[in-house]
Amino acid sequence: MKLHFLGTGAADWDILNPRRDINFRRFSSLLIDGKLLVDPGPCIFEFAETYNYPQLFDNTEYMINTHTHGDHLCQRTADKLKARGVSFLTFTAFEEKQAGMYKITALPANHATADNPYCFIIETDNRRIFYGCDGSWLLYPVYRYIIKLKFDLMIFDATIGDIEGDYRIFEHNNLRMVEEMKLTLGNRSRRFMISHMARTLHTDHVTLSERMKPSGIEVAYDDMQTEL
Repeated sequence: MKLHFLGTGAADWDILNPRRDINFRRFSSLLIDGKLLVDPGPCIFEFAETYNYPQLFDNTEYMINTHTHGDHLCQRTADKLKARGVSFLTFTAFEEKQAGMYKITALPANHATADNPYCFIIETDNRRIFYGCDGSWLLYPVYRYIIKLKFDLMIFDATIGDIEGDYRIFEHNNLRMVEEMKLTLGNRSRRFMISHMARTLHTDHVTLSERMKPSGIEVAYDDMQTEL
């Protein structure tokens, strides 16, 4: 399973002035094996052009959406992909669907300002990931569901950075919250990673990576590619 991060930022990034720079983050989106797209947001075609991937979506077959906020779902993007034959899969909570080689399970996310938000378990070729951007602490029924499973990678929202005492913790994570979840789930996953970082609440990528290194939590960045 090959993961390609097309964006790793929250909704406060200036996507009208993008840069090919590790310190610039587009709205969060993830492409798996070139076939499965998580969140068809407004930045993905600009990303492909900026990073010189003219055939990036030529083999894409499916797209799924965590929630309908504009930084995660752009209708023009979805329509363009649909015109290319990409299927848009929709879910209800705890629903499981097979999409070609992928088994996808939608779990309710803790993201109060969105209607029916989801995090996803995606499985293929004896590999399993958890993708939870964006949203806060795992809901208890979700914890009970995933604690029975083993993961190769768990990706968590880290919108708020190191800010504490902020009201947004009720639908986004700060870094200490992610660290606490890793302590609780550490024996359930080989790797942990954060994405969905807010521009106004984080420092540069290198500083953030150094901040997370003692916890063993990786920091995703735009155009990051990793294979499981």
